[in-house]
Amino acid sequence: MRANRPNFRQQLRRGFTLVELLIVVIILAILAAIVVPQFIASTQDAAEAAVDTNLRNLRAAVDLYYQQHGEYPSDNGDGSNAADSAAAFLTQMTQFTDADGAVSATKDATHRFGPYLRRSSMPVDPVMKVSTLVIATTGTLPVPADGGDPGGWKFDNQAGQIILNHSAYATR
Repeated sequence: MRANRPNFRQQLRRGFTLVELLIVVIILAILAAIVVPQFIASTQDAAEAAVDTNLRNLRAAVDLYYQQHGEYPSDNGDGSNAADSAAAFLTQMTQFTDADGAVSATKDATHRFGPYLRRSSMPVDPVMKVSTLVIATTGTLPVPADGGDPGGWKFDNQAGQIILNHSAYATR
């Protein structure tokens, strides 16, 4: 007695035909062509939102420093003559300061202001992924020269302006 096995032709009919597989692949390609640009655009939108948020927070910290000291951060007040340097800016923004801007790692009766930034480094630039800081003393912040876009941040300690050091975002 023969077992109930499908014959050879029935076994062949169980799989998908080449035309059916091609149609599925074409449909998937069309869907990918529609969806991928949406993800790319949302990534760019997220980077722009992060730039705006970081600039808003940095500007608020610089403004608070100015309100409490009457000048913008530039000299760390430790006698090292490190005026107009990124290290001096970070020191004043991340440690406690007195009315003259001299810094201290601990809060006391004299060093009662700050810290203005929670981290001991600048936030990472969401566009170029660097956290460097360039100090300018011009009173106005130009965009990077020669189309160069090194990324990071640029701070003018005469005008209190801080911008993203990238020509496409310098007007934010």
